[in-house]
Amino acid sequence: MCGRYALNISGEDLALEFAAGNANVALTPSNWNISPTTPIPFIASDNQAGDSRQIHMGRWGLIPSWAKDASRQSNAINARVESIAEKPTFKSAFKSRRCLIPATGYYEWATELGAYKPKQPFYISNKDKSSIAIAGIYEEWINPQTSSPITTAAIITREVAGILKPIHHRMPVILPKSLWSTWLSNKSLSPQEIGEYLKMIEIETPDAGLTFWPVADEVNNARNTGAQLAAQIELAPSETLF
Repeated sequence: MCGRYALNISGEDLALEFAAGNANVALTPSNWNISPTTPIPFIASDNQAGDSRQIHMGRWGLIPSWAKDASRQSNAINARVESIAEKPTFKSAFKSRRCLIPATGYYEWATELGAYKPKQPFYISNKDKSSIAIAGIYEEWINPQTSSPITTAAIITREVAGILKPIHHRMPVILPKSLWSTWLSNKSLSPQEIGEYLKMIEIETPDAGLTFWPVADEVNNARNTGAQLAAQIELAPSETLF
């Protein structure tokens, strides 16, 4: 599960980091507590090589093209890699509309199965401060009442691995730079290619380069958006289970 994340980067730096061609895109202000249905930037490509990249804006929470209304959006923020190729909500977007969702870091809440007290929030980011490139999918939905298009996106998640196991059982699919172009190819995947792509993103060490620390409960309130949300706090010995 990934229900909140942070993004603190300018359009120019985002375009540079992801080799996108539109550095002048108008990004929303820095937000250290992005929540479902919030407008977010994502990177997509318009060619099969995956290297003609553009920054797009969409709402977090995918609405499938066949939906009659937008009520499903806030429930479709995450797509499980194990079922993305079969789930009606996600399979069409996965087949031909793949993207990267950049994040400065993301938050996760400890479960009762980990080493910390349940619901303790943690901030997870790259050690080198570079943006996290999360595998995502996007869709365009036409509002039947206004005939206007709405672009939406979802984050792909997987079973957790490595250093993050003591916190939660799920994590976003984070792609190394070497896989960006392949993932962003706009070709429509054949049944065989669908299997190949699923294997490609089942990375053995998805926690490579990541670090994490506990943060205050202030992040639980989506109205709080400042950088202080990602500040490290100290946990008392009683707040760990081991």
